Amino acid sequence: MKAEAMNLVEWQKRFGTEEACAEALKQQRWPSGFQCPTCGHDHGHWVATRKLYQCGRCRHQTSVTAGTLFHATNLSLVQWFLAIYLMVSDKGGLSALRLSKQIGVSWVTAHRMLRKIRKAMGDRDGIYRLGGLVEMDDAFIGGRRSGGKCGRGAEGKTPILVAVESRGKKAGFIAIEAVPSVCSEQVQRFSKRRLLPHQSLRTDGLAALRVLAATQHHDGRPTPPEQAGEWLPWVHIAIGNLKAYLLGTFHGVSGQYLQEYLNEFVYRFNRRFWEAELPLRLLNACMDHRPIRLAAEKG
Repeated sequence: MKAEAMNLVEWQKRFGTEEACAEALKQQRWPSGFQCPTCGHDHGHWVATRKLYQCGRCRHQTSVTAGTLFHATNLSLVQWFLAIYLMVSDKGGLSALRLSKQIGVSWVTAHRMLRKIRKAMGDRDGIYRLGGLVEMDDAFIGGRRSGGKCGRGAEGKTPILVAVESRGKKAGFIAIEAVPSVCSEQVQRFSKRRLLPHQSLRTDGLAALRVLAATQHHDGRPTPPEQAGEWLPWVHIAIGNLKAYLLGTFHGVSGQYLQEYLNEFVYRFNRRFWEAELPLRLLNACMDHRPIRLAAEKG
């Protein structure tokens, strides 16, 4: 569905007040009018002193943020909406430090906000599966150590699986997941989640990828590096862009948060032709999303 293109001035004009943000969230949740999340009754009234809606039947009280990504937030919706705009307005991404300065919150708060938004990005792309001619390969991210081994088997690196739709002179949609290891079991799971069955699939013939023949029209050819641009052009371009993105804005990431950054990269890549629409697309995805409870961070 096409979304409206908006620049920063237009964004602030529409979502520059708490009332305007709440109204947008209300329209997204209840486009036909209030509906009680407990009993489904379609009549309620606004309790101004508590900023809640109360159901006319069961008396259940609910806020416009309840049951959404913004559930129980202590931040203003203006800050949340602006964070969403800033996150996708720059194709290079947005660090937590920069966001904290832009919207006036601590680094910890900005980091948690970005993690929740990246989770919403990943869940939105998780509903799609790739089809047509698909290229697939593995890669290794992070773990740079001076004098250490590079590539497969290098210490401290996180393996990822990457699949890209090949549409002739351009790439289509992409899917990327961090995995514990590149083995047949993980490849099967990735394929089930991310690929439509019985598609034309190209790989470099890695032994762990041969299991794909059970569900796909798999063509695995051992591919020397100098021939990668001919047999698997788009997947290698995607991997190169991913590594540049991670190093350019975030200067590398740890394995603990890698999937969240992959979610952001994939979300941007899959919507690169609708760049001006990205802020409103992401806002809609966040407003539709259920509450996100982040796992405890390692410290």
